[in-house]
This record gives sequence, C-alpha cells and structure tokens, in this order.
Amino acid sequence: LAPPMLAPLDRRIELLQEAGADVVLVEPFTAEFAGLAAEAFVEEVLARDIGARHVVVGADFSFGRDRRGNTALLASVGRGLGVGLSIVPPVSANGLVCSSTKIREFVLEGRVEGASLLFGLPFEIDGTVVRGAGRGRTLGVPTANLACEGEILPRAGVYAGRARRLDGDSAWFAAAISIGGNPTFAGKGQPELFVEAHLLDFSGDLYGARLRLAFLACLREQRRYAKVDDLIAEIARDIARTREICS
Repeated sequence: LAPPMLAPLDRRIELLQEAGADVVLVEPFTAEFAGLAAEAFVEEVLARDIGARHVVVGADFSFGRDRRGNTALLASVGRGLGVGLSIVPPVSANGLVCSSTKIREFVLEGRVEGASLLFGLPFEIDGTVVRGAGRGRTLGVPTANLACEGEILPRAGVYAGRARRLDGDSAWFAAAISIGGNPTFAGKGQPELFVEAHLLDFSGDLYGARLRLAFLACLREQRRYAKVDDLIAEIARDIARTREICS
C-alpha cells in the first residue's frame, strides 16, 4: 500500500485505513520532539498531523516537555479540537500494577519471572548471531552469540528460556542463556558483556541468523570458577534446570 506521499499525513492514514490496513506510526524521540509543550503535542501532533478523532491512554499517562501533560490536560485541550479520550484504568497482577516502568525495573534486576507476570508474556530480545570465541564448543556446549538489537537487557546471570529463528524455521527450542562477561575466561580487551544461548537438542549453523530469545526464569548469578571442570558441571546443572522449566 503506497498512498501519495505528498498528501497530508492524516489523509495518508485515512487511505490506508480505507484499504483495511492497520497503521502504526513511529515517532523518533528527538530532542526537538521531547521539547514540545504538552498543549503543542495535542494540537500539532495528535489533531493536526495525525488527524486523531479519539485516543486511548492509561490512567497515569504523561506527555510533553517536563511531563507536564496528563489525562486532564489531554481531555481539556482535545475536547476543543474534537479529539475524544478513553482512559484505561490500572490493571494489577498479584497486587502489582502492570506498568512499563515496573516491567523495565524487573528486567533490569534480572527478575524476568516478575516481568512476565506483569507483561503477560516472557521478556524477549532479538539479535543477529555473530562469531564469538568458540569456547562453548570446546566445552561441549556450543552457544549462539547474539548482537542484540534491544535497548535493555536483564542483569548479568544465567537464565532458562527459549530461542527461535526469525528468518527460517520458527520452531522454539529450550535455551540456557548467559548474560555477562565470561568471568572464568575474561581477558584484557574483551567486551564487557556477552549474550549467548545454548539451544537444547539443536544442531546446525546459526551464524548470521536473526534469533529471538525469550526469558522464562533466572537460574543464578554469574560467578568465576577456579577450575574449568567446575564450570562445566555448573553448566550441566543449568541445562538440566532449563530442560525442566521448559518441559
């Protein structure tokens, strides 16, 4: 679908909607955009550029420079511009309000189970498989090293999760996922953070593939082992627990 690019944005949206398409607009969060006053956001972005007739927001929605805009301001300014408003009341799970702020906090703390509870789905990251040191293969546990595309990662640790390709066979595989700096083998000049996943019961070449990792549970913190055999034994326990969690 390619509506005339010279047409106003609101008309292009109408043309897409008339064709039965769902429309998602992604606005780059530049310094200029972040500096818009709350009233200007409603008047210029919602009403003029998008041509919005009705908006749906959460009860704690805030917007505009210095986060001065709230649902009351949105309702007041929008009313004069013919923009209706629906406010979604807070949703709770196990006594916790489901919010992006709390989900992000859980992820950064490595509490991926809590993030999944509030979000309704496991936290996921996408990335491209790149070549690493190849150490996992020498230990008998080959891993896919991920160059991540997301903005946040769980804290360093070992996690049970699942993995699947985004550009090929989309079957999910149980995966033991490690995030951190490989403390047992860390050497000078190595990157500070690795994301690597061992896919259980998988064989094949993943180099260059786009992979999605879903985090189900935190297994343990990363630690340094005096002996490689101790590390191998711990990895075996990680894999066993991952298999149990994913079964």
